[in-house]
Amino acid sequence: MSSILIIAGEKSGATYGAGLIRQFKAIDPSSRFFGIGGKGMEAEGVEILFPMEDLAVVGFVEIVSQIPRIRKIFRRIRDEVKARSPKAAVLIDSPDFNLRLAKRLKKLGVPVLYYISPTVWAWRRGRLRAIKRNVSKMLLIFPFEEAIYKQAGIPARFVGHPLLERIHVAFGREEFCRKYGLDSKKKLIILLPGSRATEIRFHLPVLIQALKIMRSAWDAQFVLVQADHLEADFYRRIVPDGLPGLTIIRRDAYEAMAAGDLILSACGTANLEAALLGTPLIAFYRLSPLTYVFGVKLVRIKNYSIVNILAEDRVVPELIQSQFTPDNLFREAKRILDSPDVRADMKARFEDIRSSLGEAPASKNAALELDRLLREG
Repeated sequence: MSSILIIAGEKSGATYGAGLIRQFKAIDPSSRFFGIGGKGMEAEGVEILFPMEDLAVVGFVEIVSQIPRIRKIFRRIRDEVKARSPKAAVLIDSPDFNLRLAKRLKKLGVPVLYYISPTVWAWRRGRLRAIKRNVSKMLLIFPFEEAIYKQAGIPARFVGHPLLERIHVAFGREEFCRKYGLDSKKKLIILLPGSRATEIRFHLPVLIQALKIMRSAWDAQFVLVQADHLEADFYRRIVPDGLPGLTIIRRDAYEAMAAGDLILSACGTANLEAALLGTPLIAFYRLSPLTYVFGVKLVRIKNYSIVNILAEDRVVPELIQSQFTPDNLFREAKRILDSPDVRADMKARFEDIRSSLGEAPASKNAALELDRLLREG
């Protein structure tokens, strides 16, 4: 029986981790996983030592305030590794934590499979040196990343993008609107303020103000999709009671996104989900001012949304930091919703992005790479 450490500190990473585990159990049903993750990973049999929310911190300033707690988590994981002697470790995204852990695992003789590359192509390219020293193999989800790792002399493989396995819509716009008491003939705008509590606190108040402007202009309807790992009370503390035109849902996220005329989404995985579903999109992001001032000097790319990065062009609007205002959201929404040509062009570019990701079964390929690592180790 193989004991395997797995660490996922983000919602998307935990979802991808659950897919990897599900596929690996078909190869080795006796394997046992332990570590950090979400409910989906726990449902696949992972012994969760800490929930993924304990690592979901954004920004330099925010991370500094959480250092004592994160150190405590790190020490507990280190001690568990010493006690259990896992045959391998699967580290998923969350580079601030996972790259430090990879260094410790290397000293303890535990081979590391790193799933979802840090954005070394965007900033902190120096991380490649730490990866080369401490990671056995990188599993990549974007084709363009292979050349970066090949040039750096780091074993890596593009396994496919796991979102392509997950994007599924069970019912269409008419049924979605009936289910949630919406009018299918009115404009429907979907709000995705992020998956982390810190992101939502920065983004949701601005979205609420934009909602008021848009609703008066179009008599539009709005659907706010909650992160499934956050309690409803968290959102109620930010959203005014009885806000007209807003429906808050926890389930049917993909159905909502596919039904929408427009999605307002924080930069991240949700941007790519919107593109794969073919729904026009406005991307945004805001950090604390100090974090932004410190971090922007390190960024090496022109675009922040993964959709624009993959397209190598500004396909969707990006409202970053001071540009993320209710008025700017309204202006960009009007430009998109009032122009069939703009929407059609955006959707055509989304199709190109989908094609560029190929059809490789990411979770199965990742599981096969883990099996290969265990056999070689």
